[in-house]
Formats: sequence, structure tokens, C-alpha cells
Amino acid sequence: MTSQKPQAPVEEPRNLTRSLTHGQMTMIVLGSALGTGLFLGSGTAIQLAGPAVILSYAIGSILAAIIGGATGEMAVHTPVRGGFGTIAAKYLGPFAGFLTRWAYWTCTMIITGIELVAVGSYLKFWWSELPLWVGIVVFGVVIILLNVRSVKYFGTTEFFLSSIKVIALTAFILVGLCLIFFGLPGHSATGASNLTNDGGFMPHGFSSVWLSLAVVMFSFGGIEMISISAAEAKDPARSVRTSAKAMMWRLATFYVLAMFVVVAVIPWAQASQLDGTVETSPFVRVFSELGIPAIATLTNLVVLVAALSAANANLYAGTRLMHSLASDKMAPAALAHVTSHGIPARAMWVSTLGVVLAVILAVFKPGSAFGTMMTLTMVAALTVWVLILLAYMAFKRVEGNSSAFRVWGGRVTAGIGILVLFAIWAALFAMQGNSTPAIVGVIYFLILTMIYFAAIRKVQEPDDAAFAEAREASSGQ
Repeated sequence: MTSQKPQAPVEEPRNLTRSLTHGQMTMIVLGSALGTGLFLGSGTAIQLAGPAVILSYAIGSILAAIIGGATGEMAVHTPVRGGFGTIAAKYLGPFAGFLTRWAYWTCTMIITGIELVAVGSYLKFWWSELPLWVGIVVFGVVIILLNVRSVKYFGTTEFFLSSIKVIALTAFILVGLCLIFFGLPGHSATGASNLTNDGGFMPHGFSSVWLSLAVVMFSFGGIEMISISAAEAKDPARSVRTSAKAMMWRLATFYVLAMFVVVAVIPWAQASQLDGTVETSPFVRVFSELGIPAIATLTNLVVLVAALSAANANLYAGTRLMHSLASDKMAPAALAHVTSHGIPARAMWVSTLGVVLAVILAVFKPGSAFGTMMTLTMVAALTVWVLILLAYMAFKRVEGNSSAFRVWGGRVTAGIGILVLFAIWAALFAMQGNSTPAIVGVIYFLILTMIYFAAIRKVQEPDDAAFAEAREASSGQ
């Protein structure tokens, strides 16, 4: 008998495919950020701040530009797998990297579920008796099918979906501005008197602007996507630089002008649904209150597409984060597996836990599902953003101005951003009804910390291969 040499095990693929164009990356970021926070959650922000919600979104836009710019600068310099989480590990230490990446994965996982809760809520516009969980399940299956295809297919789909809502939001703003200043056929110009009627521009004082920021910043979740998608960009340096600039200006313009239209066209008390429910978008209510049902129906369809697009983008981000965590021994190694199409399928299935959470809350607590999940998301998001800016400050101390894209003011600007984020932390806990989910979020991070020091610290290794691949991708362009 002849003995056979044992075959060496075939190493499973770990590298992602670089196939995203800079146009697709811009739309992926916009697709993630332009979602439920603006189209549905803004009603809560209007309830808190009144017409001064315009100021809240302006402040939020500046803060988002700082965070997005910081992630962009680091990603242009190092378009590494795992994005800012991997960078945080290098410049702040392994624990910071672990916490950042797990926090962001948690954030994207829950947001995926939130967006589907919004989809279920929007469906009630047409079918009021439809159970919330039905819409979540049906469209949850849709986004899973979109994410099991190649990243090129995903990028094309997300470009299409994001384009729809960008065009529609632009149209909404233009039509709204015409209605305010010139009027429309059958409707005289509304003017801007609603900005000061019913208690003035700031009916609840400046403290209301501060409190509303805890809700407003939820609308900017996804601005960090630029760093995550950099690992799959054809031309990382050019794509990230272009996408970061486009994202910052477009988001600020869209958010501020959209809020101006909403609170100028209809009284803020009507736009905010003061009964405390979150079922109809303020954008839909604008045309419903004006007695234009056809446009209200079209608007509801658009915001549904927006939520679906954001859910799709966040499942993509969560999948890539979990793949990165597994690759770096911060999650089970089996989750690092990549299919022949370049898809980390196992990581994707784990990242659908947000969809499961949404279904459970929709069955047992449908009235509070959106608010509970939004608070949990904000706990995770604020943690991520603080760690991003801390990592950026450490990055600047080491690398200086070596990146082709730079944030104005550098470390000073980042420091101001951190102070504002801590103020929003305080606002999150100060908001009525938020204390329980906020405390749950804090306990979750304490558990993660214990897991790290008990098990992960012993096996965690720096992913030098990821940085080498990122340097090669950057230098090759």
C-alpha cells in the first residue's frame, strides 16, 4: 500500500473584492444616512424643538461633517478592512479597536431593524390593519437577498435606490420652496409665518434644541460608512476623497432645507404628531394636510424606498464589520469565511439579528418599537463617534498631514466635536422615556468590556496583512 500525503487544508478566502466606484460609494453613504432618522424620526425632533429643529439639524450637520471628515481623512490614508475600527486599534490600542468595531456593528445591526420597522409603519398608510411585523419580515427577506449577491451587484442596486430618494428629496425641497414663496396651482403661497406662529421660533427654549440633538443625530447615522466601504473601492484614495466631500455638503443641504420646508408649510404641532405616535412621516403629512393625496401617496412610497435603501446599506456595513471582527479574532473565526462571489455570508446572517429584534418588538411592543431601538442605536452611535474622533486625534499626532484629504482645524476641530458629543450623551439620558433603553445600552458595553479582558485580549493579534493590503491598494492608484 502506498501512503498518501495528507493534503494541506485550503485556506478560506478572507480578502474582499475591490469593485466599488466612487459614485457607488457616495450613494452607499447617502443611502445609509438618508433614511428613517430624517423621514420618520424628525417628527419627534420637531415635537421637542418646534421650528428651531432647523437649528438642530444645522448643528447636527456641522458635527456630522467633522465625524465624516475625520473618517474620510483616515480612510484616504489607510483604506483598510474594518475601517476606522482597525485604525482605532492601531492608534488607540487593541481595546479601543475592539470596542469601536463591536459598537459600530451593534449600531448597524439595530439600524437595519429600525429601518424595517419604518417600512412596516409606512405600509400602514395604505393598509392600516396590516400587522407591523409582516412588513418587517417581507422586506427583511428582500434585503437579505440583495446582500447575498456580489458586492458589485449590491453597489449597483444601492446606487439605484439611493438615487431615487435623492432625486425625490430634491423634488420635495424644490416643490416646498415654490409653495412657500410663490404658491402652486390651487394653493397660494404659505409664506414662512409658521416659523414664528404658535409660540415663536423656539417655543420651548434653547434647551429643547439641545434635547432634540439626541434625536437629530440619529438622522446622521451612516456617515462613517465611507470608511467601511473603502476596503472594497477600486480607487480608494480618489473615491473616498470625492465621496466624503459630496456626502458632507449634500447631507447638510438636504437636511436643513427639508426641515425648513416641513415646519414652514404646516404648523409644527401638526408636523410633530403631538400624540406621541410615530406612524406617519412629517414629509407625508405636509401634502396630506394640504389636501393633495396623490403627492402624499407618492411621498410615502419614496420614504418607504428610502428606509429600504438604508436597511440594505446598514446590513452591508454590519456584515463587513463582523467579517473584520472575525478576521482579527474578535469574533468566531468561522465568520471570516468569504464565498466565491466575495460575500462574507456567515457574517451577514449574524448581522440580521437586528431584523429579529425588530420582529420581536413589533409583535410584543409595536407602539414603542421605533423609540426603543432608536435609543439603543444612539448609545452605540455616540460611543462610535467619540472613539472615531479620539482615534483621529491620535492618528494626526502620528501621521500629521500625510493624507490627501484633510479636515479643517484637525485635532482642535475633533476635540470640539467630542465635547458636543458628550453633551448629546447627557441629552439622551435626559429625554423622557429614554432611561431604560439607555441603561441597557451601557450594560451591553460593560459586558463587552468584560468579554474582552476575559478572553479576547489573550488571542487578539494586529492584522498586519490588512494594513499591507491597504497600503498596496493606495500606492497602486
